[in-house]
Amino acid sequence: MGDGALMQIGEVAERTGLSLRTIRYYEEVGLVVPSARSQGGFRLYTDPDVDRLQVVKRMKPLEFTLEQMRDLLAIVDRLSAGARLTKADRESLLGTLAGYREAVNERCAALRAQLATAEEFAATLTDHIDDLRSPTAARATTSN
Repeated sequence: MGDGALMQIGEVAERTGLSLRTIRYYEEVGLVVPSARSQGGFRLYTDPDVDRLQVVKRMKPLEFTLEQMRDLLAIVDRLSAGARLTKADRESLLGTLAGYREAVNERCAALRAQLATAEEFAATLTDHIDDLRSPTAARATTSN
């Protein structure tokens, strides 16, 4: 898109992989508010709205709370709005943002460890099935 075109919620759902219900919920809790409404009252979204939904979508599986999502979005908004920030305010916001980055890195490491454990288990099951299907295992079963 990028041309300032407005999208209805169905297109946004398709682009983000989120359900209509989830998008409406995120609006209800104040995470992502549509940029406009049509004359008929339909929600209309812009590319930046979609970008916000993508941020929320990425934070969800990392178990961030709604409040943390709101906080991170507010920080990004303040830093990218071009508003005049004092050096101290800017550094504080960047520090908080770096804290979120560290939390994301820690959660990703935990997920990688969980995935490695799951993959080991899957390999163990595969080996077990292969052993049970081998001709020697079949003979041992039939001789009992």
